[in-house]
Amino acid sequence: MLNHYNKTIALAASLLLLFSCNSSRVPAYKDASLPSETRARDLVGRMTLEEKLGQLLCPLGWPMYEKVSDTEVTISDAYRTFIQEQHGGMLWATFRADPWTRKTLETGLNPQLSAQAYNALQHYAIDSTRLGIPIILAEEAPHGHMAIGTTVFPTSIGLAATWDTALVEKVGAVIGSELTAQGGTIGYGPVIDLSREPRWSRVEETYGEDMFLTSEMASAMVRGTSGKGVISTLKHFVAYGIPEGGHNGSPSHIGPRDLEENVLPTFKAAIDNGALSVMTSYNTIDGVPTTCNPDLLTGVLRDRWHFRGFVVSDLESIDGIYGSHHVASSKQEAGEMALKAGVDVDLGANCFSLLKESVESGRVSMKTVDQAVMRVLLRKFEAGLFDNPYLPEGSAADVRSEANLEVAAKAARESATLLKNNGVLPLKEGARIALIGPNADNMYNQLGDYTAPQDPAHVITMREGLEAAGARVTYVKGCAIRDTRTSQISQAVAATRQADVIVAVVGGSSARDFRTKYIDTGAAVVDETSVSDMEAGEGFDRSTLDLLGLQLPLLKALKATGKPLVVVYIEGRPLNKNWAANNADALLTLWYPGGEGGKALADVLLGRYNPAGRLAVSVPRSVGQLPVYYNRKVPFSHDYVEESANPLYPFGYGLSYTTFEYSDLQASAEKVTVKVTNTGERDGDEVVQVYIRDLVASTARPRKQLCAFSRVHVKAGETVTVEMPLARSAFELVNPAMERVVEPGAFEIQVGASSEDIRLSETLSL
Repeated sequence: MLNHYNKTIALAASLLLLFSCNSSRVPAYKDASLPSETRARDLVGRMTLEEKLGQLLCPLGWPMYEKVSDTEVTISDAYRTFIQEQHGGMLWATFRADPWTRKTLETGLNPQLSAQAYNALQHYAIDSTRLGIPIILAEEAPHGHMAIGTTVFPTSIGLAATWDTALVEKVGAVIGSELTAQGGTIGYGPVIDLSREPRWSRVEETYGEDMFLTSEMASAMVRGTSGKGVISTLKHFVAYGIPEGGHNGSPSHIGPRDLEENVLPTFKAAIDNGALSVMTSYNTIDGVPTTCNPDLLTGVLRDRWHFRGFVVSDLESIDGIYGSHHVASSKQEAGEMALKAGVDVDLGANCFSLLKESVESGRVSMKTVDQAVMRVLLRKFEAGLFDNPYLPEGSAADVRSEANLEVAAKAARESATLLKNNGVLPLKEGARIALIGPNADNMYNQLGDYTAPQDPAHVITMREGLEAAGARVTYVKGCAIRDTRTSQISQAVAATRQADVIVAVVGGSSARDFRTKYIDTGAAVVDETSVSDMEAGEGFDRSTLDLLGLQLPLLKALKATGKPLVVVYIEGRPLNKNWAANNADALLTLWYPGGEGGKALADVLLGRYNPAGRLAVSVPRSVGQLPVYYNRKVPFSHDYVEESANPLYPFGYGLSYTTFEYSDLQASAEKVTVKVTNTGERDGDEVVQVYIRDLVASTARPRKQLCAFSRVHVKAGETVTVEMPLARSAFELVNPAMERVVEPGAFEIQVGASSEDIRLSETLSL
């Protein structure tokens, strides 16, 4: 009996010693030498249910700090509550500033204070919690980090107009470096919805109407941002850019084959290039909200594509399963549906925070929760947040550097798209310019939606760009974008009397104001209190594409003077250009060109830069034509009684100050080679475009489909050989059995300067 007692004591002592030794060791999740997955699994095993759910919440970030002074920022009580009571692990848009957040140049944070705020938030998350799990910040970054003092690039529809993937990758690298310098790890963007509905308010955020161009642009942007350590969040999954009636968030009517052939490939391409986050969309497809669609979020993303990143809801889109779509009886049930479908993070944090009882009652399994938590924690470990969680002093010193601004200026120049020119451009040296129009000297009208407040010194308007270039300018606003209560049309006409040429800068605006109301998701409410010029940007859907306010009367009055008229559109969607196409001497669009837009316009008008932008979206003649995207399936459209079925300006279209000829086309299943000769007197860029047409197939095919392109610089009088690879996917289709295959047969390879300007063609048999 005594011997047994002694053995028991010895065993207890051994166990105590073993426990003591193990407890003194660093937990596996804190061991930087171990693989990230091992560390994440160890951490998940140590977490309570409440701590796990906290990692899946992502509330609004801007209430989480308090600006004490121009040199000091600290955490807020709201943040303390989020960390201590909700065990939070992620914040969204902490440094966002705009009328919705009520963060201004005075109340918001500059880059240096943002870095300081990040360190304060991180210290509290790590030092004041049981497990010391770092916070991860998600920031808006569609065309620049949406924070005060950063570089503002052209919006995506303008970036797509460059047809320059190398440049877009550089833009991504700048955005990524500026975001991480302030503590951001996740960047919301790029938006890769196809824009087949120009009435929709968010065309400006997209890369246009084509799957291949969007895939190439998105992939380039993701390579650029991820190269700087940013997790790119692809928006919006899926088919969000073709809403019924053009209404943001309305149902999207699309068949499974169209989804497979045109919509899903853009996401697959970006994921293959490094994107590690996908955001759901507000819409439904065939009656099922995408935010709770397991066939998409699990079947496509996880099972087919083996996506290893995480899925985040769009802001309060889980709430919408209950409140908008009415397919759940409560927010709790909506959260259950979204989590089980494959959503990992609740942006807005209103539904996943209710899931404790759902797990305890068995309606949601702990395995499902653990899978989502693992996906989030893996990103934190791989981003180095557990091992190097803090920013060094001076990390934000290079935000908005001269080098970054030059990338923005290059992007603005390359996006400039010349649509008509009877020889008036470039302007003669010393020409006296009457600069007229609501977008000629309005910095916010050229920046687009998702833009922070700007120091006026940081934005070059059209007027400032021309004046800085030494142009002789007389400026009159003429009218507003929307407001008809005041007019300066007579003053504008008077200003043309001593001018040699009129430059009228018209179009639209996504500039938000402080009197517009916003719903919880940040979309604007359009009512009589919305007094800004805003006619585009999230929530501002249109029933027409016409110029608003007094802009057309202004243009007509200017035309009546008899002076040469150059019309410039600054816009977020392809607005009606019929009058300008028929009456202006020159017509161009810069979309929303960003902070360096005025410099770009001056360079183009004065001939210092030869424009080569190409349309990433067709310009309709009227809304009655819609949809009017170039790669609609056969049969070919016939004309309407009133007008042509063709767009005013087709996809891929754009002019130059020089001319190009194509010759010696050689096409194979692997590549296309063609010679391009600059037959004019100016050096310039040409965008060589390759389209394919499947002549006979088992399903109706597009009349043509972009499959390759290259923007090349050709000096006057010289010839270059352009070689463009063709991927196997260029010849693929989804057959009647829903299999992706290449069917034997004949394919026509078309090469030209736009989707309708085909110069050479050759037929291949596969």
